[in-house]
Amino acid sequence: MDENAKQKLREFLTEAIQRQTGKSEFSDGDSLFISGLLDSFSMMNLVMYIEEAFGLDFSSLEFDVSLIDSVNAIETLVA
Repeated sequence: MDENAKQKLREFLTEAIQRQTGKSEFSDGDSLFISGLLDSFSMMNLVMYIEEAFGLDFSSLEFDVSLIDSVNAIETLVA
């Protein structure tokens, strides 16, 4: 994932976290879902974002929330 794509991902997540919690600070290693920063509705929006932005098809993956639980995990998944 290049820096531009990572920045857009972080912007997407920042908006989602602000809507959910009112907070905007998080690091690339922070848990997004297991920690409660984001909920299941946000998860579906994130999955759709990742599919569109990175051309992934989650229907062909054995889904586990840990695959998208942090920016670092998403970077690994995309790579």
